[in-house]
Amino acid sequence: MSTRANPIDIPVDGRPIAGTLVGPDTMVPGVLLVHGWDGSQDQYIARAHEIATLGCICLTFDLRGHVRHQEQRETVSREDNLRDVLAAYDVLVGHPAVDPRAVAIVGSSYGGYLAAIASALRPVRWLALRVPALYKDGDWTMPKSRLSRSELVAYRNSSVAAADNRALAACAAFRGDVLIVESEHDSFVPHQAIQNYRAACAQAQSLTYRMISGADHALSEKEWQQTYTTLLVNWMGEMVQGARAGKTGGAASAPAADPVRRLPPARD
Repeated sequence: MSTRANPIDIPVDGRPIAGTLVGPDTMVPGVLLVHGWDGSQDQYIARAHEIATLGCICLTFDLRGHVRHQEQRETVSREDNLRDVLAAYDVLVGHPAVDPRAVAIVGSSYGGYLAAIASALRPVRWLALRVPALYKDGDWTMPKSRLSRSELVAYRNSSVAAADNRALAACAAFRGDVLIVESEHDSFVPHQAIQNYRAACAQAQSLTYRMISGADHALSEKEWQQTYTTLLVNWMGEMVQGARAGKTGGAASAPAADPVRRLPPARD
């Protein structure tokens, strides 16, 4: 069996000493999971465990303004939270067993929006976006909680070109595999916003789109949560298997103009 060596610093008494970490020359995909606004990493822990059984290393985390840093909710900006995502990505890729050429970012709502932007700033092979939110590029450093709700509603219900939005532009430049999941009865991210993302991903290696029938934005019913979990884990499984087989592509894609493809509700 071939091996590889990674030089490391070992902190001791406030000063590092040099070391070398030696292990088998096998690396696995890394998966970064990003929760939405007013969410937490707890929403992805169970899914992370299921994805990990595919032979991946997963990282969940809490964005600033949430949980431990709830006191920052009224002051944290999109810039702050994007920096959170990038910092978490760097920690994940820094794991000695993670293959930096095989990294996925999974994001929901606000987390999906941040994940899309992050794909333009770090190497990402797979991008999974559930009900990805959409925001105007302006007021980037304004506290997220102070953005106008009425303006957001109008913007998300409008047709937005990839060139006119940072997240969509990142999707337009993305050449990996993409999963986009929509909720049928979403009062926060309307169908038009999803269409904007789908249209922007025209150059992706593959684009898989699904709508969860009857579901709301938060997946408030257990059956909707399970449907999404099954969807995500199955898609990641296809991606990982394809990568191990040396394929550049993965799951079958549906053109943006195809009819909506709906999944039946999951059963316990």
